[in-house]
Amino acid sequence: MAGAVAGGIDRTSELLQLLNDVVELVRAQLRRAIERYGFSMKGRTMSFDCLSQSLVESGKWVYVENNAKTIGNIPRSFSADSTDEMVIRKTETFRAVDSADDIHVDDHDDIKKPDANSSAIPDDFICPISLELMRDPVIVATGQTYERSCIQRWVDCGNTTCPKTQQKLLNLTLTPNYVLRSLIAQWCINNNIEQPAGKIKKSDGSFRDITGDIVTIQALVRKLSSRSIEERRAAVAEIRSLSKRNTDNRILIAEAGAIPVLVNLLTSEDGLTQENAVTSVLNLSIYDNNKGLIMLAGAVPSIVQVLRAGSMETKENAAATLFSLSLADENKIIIGASGAIPALVELLQNGSTRGKKDASTALFNLCIYQGNKGRAIRAGIVTALLKMLTDSSMIDEALTIMSVLANHQEAKVAIVKAGTIPVLIDLLRRGLPRNKENAAAILLALCKRDKESLACISRLGAVIPLTELVRSGTVRAKRKATSLLEHLQKVQQL
Repeated sequence: MAGAVAGGIDRTSELLQLLNDVVELVRAQLRRAIERYGFSMKGRTMSFDCLSQSLVESGKWVYVENNAKTIGNIPRSFSADSTDEMVIRKTETFRAVDSADDIHVDDHDDIKKPDANSSAIPDDFICPISLELMRDPVIVATGQTYERSCIQRWVDCGNTTCPKTQQKLLNLTLTPNYVLRSLIAQWCINNNIEQPAGKIKKSDGSFRDITGDIVTIQALVRKLSSRSIEERRAAVAEIRSLSKRNTDNRILIAEAGAIPVLVNLLTSEDGLTQENAVTSVLNLSIYDNNKGLIMLAGAVPSIVQVLRAGSMETKENAAATLFSLSLADENKIIIGASGAIPALVELLQNGSTRGKKDASTALFNLCIYQGNKGRAIRAGIVTALLKMLTDSSMIDEALTIMSVLANHQEAKVAIVKAGTIPVLIDLLRRGLPRNKENAAAILLALCKRDKESLACISRLGAVIPLTELVRSGTVRAKRKATSLLEHLQKVQQL
């Protein structure tokens, strides 16, 4: 009984470590995205810029008077569609930082404030986040209503709970509250108050009318369908630039109907147009609501085609786009079934350094879904990973992907058959501490129920580096090495 409990604890710890690997690799991809494309990921990593006017602290709303406020004890969750449906919750400390270019939609510059004799704004008309009159009220899964721009930024920051009730959101769908919108409009008319109009409120409290931006973007979207190659090329280049800048542009571009047109341009014979189109789709996909629109537009087959036949830079951006889209669990299945995995493995084998990293991140994320592991094995990923283990700049990625695959029976057979065990043992001797830890974890997954593999690693001299790892390795490395040595000892006693 004690052994079963210990085994269960070890398995749980292993799953938690595996999930930590997921988080780390995803963060690495986002850092590369910042360097390459210039978009701000503050709201997704360490800050709540999008809620710079109001934040949640210990379940209560706090108005931020200063330029910065440190808050803590905010739950974050990450779920992986893996074999064990793992869910881990972390508590982190975030720092909210206001900056001139971090803006949030707040469209109430010209609203006439009720005087002392007029009726106060009904509570139901006020957004719980901005504490201002709503213009585009939407309902979340808990039944609470918020201003669309405010709750969307809350979600974009990685939150999966309802700000008002702190309940877990079963889904992130935002349903327009047409009844309330109509009531707000009627109330504004009755009280001689101008209805909220589209403006952007910056962190310094000033407003900017976005009517001109909307007109400009709509004109650009029309030019995407122009018969002139030069006009299409110029328009898509400008869309790429605008979509890179901020979330508001990504919303406006999508609302202008650009996504289906951009998807059509993915198959353009003009290389520059194709490159700018796929990069625009990548930029737009950063905004979570746009992911669904991109999938509905049937983008995946065209992205895969670009991945197979585009220029190297276009292939890199196509791989990054597939990674971004695969962050939604339901998209992992669709992308895996589309033929994307063989194309990603090809890029992993023969791409540029940046292309290989983009491909490895996309493949890792896709292989979290159990059904994609077999596809990756049949596409020859093990050969590519073995080659990566000899490249010092790609060892971490190779070991992390292999650790995800090692619990799949077909993958185990392929990894052992490819002669990977001697390479892993060599990493136990000479690798960096993290490499040693992952190598021990993979060897344990491959060998713990396989007498032949255990005998193989014994013959190859794994006992000495494993013993050293027990003495001086990381906590996880010590646990894996100890378990593997116990399995070796049992085999020797037979």
